[in-house]
Amino acid sequence: MRPQAKPAALLSAGVAVARCDARAGWLFLLLRVYRSWDFPKGMVEPAEDPFAAAVREVREESTIADLEFPFGQDFVETGPYGRNKVARYYLGVTRTAQVTLPVVPELGKPEHHEWRWVDFEQAAGMVSPRVLPVVEWAQQRLDTERCSG
Repeated sequence: MRPQAKPAALLSAGVAVARCDARAGWLFLLLRVYRSWDFPKGMVEPAEDPFAAAVREVREESTIADLEFPFGQDFVETGPYGRNKVARYYLGVTRTAQVTLPVVPELGKPEHHEWRWVDFEQAAGMVSPRVLPVVEWAQQRLDTERCSG
């Protein structure tokens, strides 16, 4: 009898969104749904490029449309969670400070309950252990990029 292969992981894609603040330095955008804080992300649609999906999800969840990717399309992924889902995160930079949580027509309300711009220490204390390595990866990359807000 052959062992059954595990089903392929579902891929979610998002962006660790950062913004340079003249006083505070690099800040991360975190979105809250119930008690969980995370970066904007969502499922990659069939035949959709994961990078394009990540950019789309940021726009859909926060209305941020001016992302730049100084580190290209490098990414980090979480281990499998939930129903064999893997989350892939890219690192993007924005100049947009004001975030809007738009209403999702199918839900009749925003997908998230709250948003915050937070520094590394705050982000590290807010996210789950699954997302913490993403915050650390993004901060290490940003440490090499000058923040001159």
